[in-house]
Amino acid sequence: MYKRILLKLSGEALSNHDEIFVREVLDDLSSQIKTIVDSGVEVAIVVGGGNFVRGRMAEDLGIDRIQVDYMGMLGTVINALAIQGALERNGVETRVQTAIDMTKVAEPFIPRRAIRHMEKGRVVVFGAGTGSAFFSTDTTAALRASEIKADVILMAKNGVDGVYDADPNVVKTATKFDSLTYMDLLQKGLEVMDSTATSMCMDNDIDLIVFNMNEKNNIIKAVKGEAEATRISKGGN
Repeated sequence: MYKRILLKLSGEALSNHDEIFVREVLDDLSSQIKTIVDSGVEVAIVVGGGNFVRGRMAEDLGIDRIQVDYMGMLGTVINALAIQGALERNGVETRVQTAIDMTKVAEPFIPRRAIRHMEKGRVVVFGAGTGSAFFSTDTTAALRASEIKADVILMAKNGVDGVYDADPNVVKTATKFDSLTYMDLLQKGLEVMDSTATSMCMDNDIDLIVFNMNEKNNIIKAVKGEAEATRISKGGN
C-alpha cells in the first residue's frame, strides 16, 4: 500500500513491568519488519524513551526539565540500538541515526543519507529525538517523516486499536473513530499526539494510521491497510 513508511514506537512497547527489554517483543518486531522490507517497502523507525525516563518525571526527581529531556533522548538511543540489534540478528541491515552526535555508536542524522539507506533496503532507526528539549518523539516522528518524504506514519499503540472519544479502558461506551482530520484532533482535543506534531503532519500532508501493535502481525496488516485502525489525514476521507 505504501512505498516508504515511518513506524512510531513507544519505549514502553519494548518493555514490561519487570524488564526494560523483552526478547520476545524485539524478536516479533524484527520479524514483522523483515517481512515488510522483503515486500519492497522502505522502513524508518522513531522510538520513544519512556521505558527509561519521561519529561513529567522532572518534578518528581527535582531535576531541571531540560536535563530530564536530554536523559530521555539518550534513552531513545539505547532503544534504537536494541532494535538495530534485533533486526540485524534477523538478517535486516539497519542503521541508527541520531540528532545528537555520538559517532562511536551511530551516524549523525542526515536526511539524504537516511533516504539512500532506505533505497538500498536498509531500515533506519532515528534516535535522540529532535536533539532539542521540549519536543516529544511524536514531533520527532512528524519531523523525520517530512524530511524523508514518508508516505505515512504508522503510530503503534499498546492495547488500543485506534482513536476513541474517551479512554476505552475506562469508558466502556467510548466510540472509535474510523477516520479523522488533523483539524478534528486539534478541535476535539483528542490526545493522539501533541499539537506541534499534529500541526506538522497537517502542514506537510502526511497521513497517520493509529493501530494496536499488540495484535498478531498488526504492523504488517497496517502497512497493507488491513489492520483495525483510525486513519488521520489533512482532508479526512
